[in-house]
Amino acid sequence: MNVRSARRFEVVLFDLGSTLIYFDGVWNQVMAESIQQLAAALKQNGFDIQPEKFIPMFQERLRTYYIERDKAFIEFTTEYVLYLLLEDLGIKPVEVKRLRPCLDAMYAVTEAHWHAEVDAVPMLSILKEEGYKLGLVSNAADVWNVYRLLDKNKLKPYFELVLISASVGIRKPHPRIFLMALDHFRVRPSQVVMVGDTLSADILGARQVDIASVWINRWSSEPGNRVFEDAIFPDAVISRLSELPDLLRNWE
Repeated sequence: MNVRSARRFEVVLFDLGSTLIYFDGVWNQVMAESIQQLAAALKQNGFDIQPEKFIPMFQERLRTYYIERDKAFIEFTTEYVLYLLLEDLGIKPVEVKRLRPCLDAMYAVTEAHWHAEVDAVPMLSILKEEGYKLGLVSNAADVWNVYRLLDKNKLKPYFELVLISASVGIRKPHPRIFLMALDHFRVRPSQVVMVGDTLSADILGARQVDIASVWINRWSSEPGNRVFEDAIFPDAVISRLSELPDLLRNWE
């Protein structure tokens, strides 16, 4: 019996950050640098802001935004947060197209610290060779940030579907973003498995729509995971992406 006829699943969905790629910096420090770069880019692009006033205000808006989106699972995007702040600062009208290069300058700082896991591309290559359809379901506040990360890390060619919360307006674990993936691939939940690092987003979201789940716990020390370790249970656990092909071949 060949691998294609024997396998349990038709589609493998992946998270991106801390699943296929890892962050090599100190997050708060890198974020502070990125917001400083945003302020500088805004000034360079003709926005009349005072960086010493703008930076703490934007940091506070981001904190509020992160809290709200994790409660409602609705993604408003960083661009929208920035747009509203500039309006509140009296900069009207704000031309959205002028914000793009400023946001790109901000995200360039964080993007430099994201790198593909050494076993990501080899694992994806194996799954493609074995006939799996692959999709990405990512919680992210900026679409172009995700696509640049995929391009930088040579991951984009492997995915037939890329769902980003910033483009669909819904965040994991909301069932709707997973149902979008099912609709795209025209498969039943029993034919799909989700692979991700976050119990409260990837694993819970998959379970809510009866999709099998694999928790990769390589970066499991994140506080958000520890809170849910006794409440949210994946169907399988791996510590390296290289373990995934064999796990799927032998799934019972």
